[in-house]
Amino acid sequence: MAALVAAAGFRSSTGALLEPLEAEFGWSRATTSGAVSLNLVVYGLTAPFAAALMERFGVRRVVALALFLVSLGSGLTLLMTSAWQLWVLWGFAVGIGTGSLALVFGAIVANRWFVTHRGVVVGVFSAASSTGQLVFLPAIAHLADGPGWRWAAGLVSVFALVLAPLVWLVLRDRPADAGTTAYGATEADLPPPPPTESAARVAIRTLRESSRSRVFWCLFLSFWICGWSTNGLIGTHFIPAAHDHGMPETTSATLLALIGVFDIVGTVASGWLTDRVDSRYLLFTYYFFRGLSLLVVPWLLADAVHPSLFVFIVFYGLDWVATVPPTVALCRQHFGVERAGVVFGWVFASHMVGAGIAASYAGWVRQEAGDYFAAWMTAGGMCIGAAALVLLIPRHRVEAVDTVTTAQL
Repeated sequence: MAALVAAAGFRSSTGALLEPLEAEFGWSRATTSGAVSLNLVVYGLTAPFAAALMERFGVRRVVALALFLVSLGSGLTLLMTSAWQLWVLWGFAVGIGTGSLALVFGAIVANRWFVTHRGVVVGVFSAASSTGQLVFLPAIAHLADGPGWRWAAGLVSVFALVLAPLVWLVLRDRPADAGTTAYGATEADLPPPPPTESAARVAIRTLRESSRSRVFWCLFLSFWICGWSTNGLIGTHFIPAAHDHGMPETTSATLLALIGVFDIVGTVASGWLTDRVDSRYLLFTYYFFRGLSLLVVPWLLADAVHPSLFVFIVFYGLDWVATVPPTVALCRQHFGVERAGVVFGWVFASHMVGAGIAASYAGWVRQEAGDYFAAWMTAGGMCIGAAALVLLIPRHRVEAVDTVTTAQL
């Protein structure tokens, strides 16, 4: 939980630092948005390989190393003087580090340590992302607005460095390492032995096999749109978009953190529902109403908080990562517990690639048109499309996919 909270806090810091960096270095919105896009893409593409590394070498080693890399990348930004250094540090160092701490980490732990109430546990771990946003973002925004953005980057660096040895000392890779079994497990639920082949080979082989399934592509594309409409658009551009309407950055950062508050409730509730309701229908509901809400954003933003904007914040918070528990459940149902972590890693990669493209697209729209109107309309329409897409997923596991995979193995 602490690692997931921290990773979310590190990731959310970029949106609050765009304008301070532009003001100091004279960089354009396209330059800073491009660095965020690279960060999001690397973050996402790291996830399936990190999942395979966790299966091969253990969760503890990968998580501790990832936290150290985040600390190093964020700390070195204090010394940067050129835009390419921002791209390298934000894009690769922080991107790889936080990508290794992405929601695939929570999915692997939930699948490995829980049989009963898996949906609720995935919901709780997903809510940890919101908690990180809630804890870090207002502090980062106030530091950037007061002493300066270097203080904000320093806070991220120090916290990650402190957390790394704690993870190494406390975290365990598997229930057996703690002398127990997964919660609610029976003999039939005993985990398979760790894989012996390389992590890269496991990740690529899993992608090759799962990509033959229609289910995989429905999840892949819908989660791509999910990333576009959350981390890429709202997470990166909500603060500067609200500032365009005269709202102070500290106020908009607080609203973004408030999304995190309500997301804790929404994601845990989504996990509870995932254990009881068809995951396809949950995803349809989440994407459809998210799309409608995005279509009205241009008429809600103003120089101060008003009731309609507050309603949007509450709704978007409840819906923010509510998509994660049913998506993880569909990966497990259609691809099996053994492969679910890596399959979800690839689906999550699409989420962050979509987020990365959205961050650059919205920055380009703002630079060319002077506002974010086209960005809001694009995201709203895509979410409604995602709602239709998830209904193409069959109710039960497709046996033909299992037959092909078994034959190849």
